[in-house]
Order: sequence, then C-alpha cells, then structure tokens
Amino acid sequence: MENHKLVMPEHLNHYGFLFGGTLLKWVDEYAYIAAAMEYPGSNFVTIGMDKVEFRKSVRQGTILIFLVEQINRGKTSLQYNVHVYRGDTTEYDNLIFSTTVAFVRIDEEGRKKPLPPPVNPPRANT
Repeated sequence: MENHKLVMPEHLNHYGFLFGGTLLKWVDEYAYIAAAMEYPGSNFVTIGMDKVEFRKSVRQGTILIFLVEQINRGKTSLQYNVHVYRGDTTEYDNLIFSTTVAFVRIDEEGRKKPLPPPVNPPRANT
C-alpha cells in the first residue's frame, strides 16, 4: 500500500525539521490502515516497532511516500514493513526512515483474538 503526506509547518520541531514523533505517528497510522483494510472488522493495537532511526532530515514542503507491506502473519499478530521516502524523485532511492510495525488483534475486552483470513489482500505497487 502506498500513501503520501505533505510536511506542513505544524509538523516541524523547534529547529525547523520534521518532528520525529509526528513521523512515528504517521508510520503507525498507515500500517494500521493496511491492517484494517486487509482484515475489516478486526480491532488491532500496536505492540511494537523494531527500530527507530531517522536517516535524513525532512523540511517543510517535502512530500513523503509511505510504502507499507505485510511481511509476517501469526495466529493473532501481524507485522508490516514501512519504508518512508522523499517524494521528490520518481525512484524509491531516497529512503529517510524504515521500521517494522507489529500489531495484535484483540476482542472487546482487550484479549488476543485469532486472525481471520484476509479479505482485502494488499495490491502490488506498480
């Protein structure tokens, strides 16, 4: 799944760069959207990100590309790779951030619940 985001003034830290927490929020949100679309009606919570390392700074006006891909499916959990690129090129060669986001499916009481088969498998990026 591919998503885009425009970096606006309200997304910047006091040095004029994209605030890291804002980027992490977007990464978590876009990974969640992928899970929700693949498993409609399921409730997921984030249980972790494997690594947080910001490779390049990002300034206001930058368009970011988020590529999200499911890489692992367990009995109750899912993992997605999320790669974030600058959108100022036509190639995916300007990586600024990547991580793996893990979710667990829960019921109404917050207990783990087995995953159903995916309803909407992700579309291939072209």
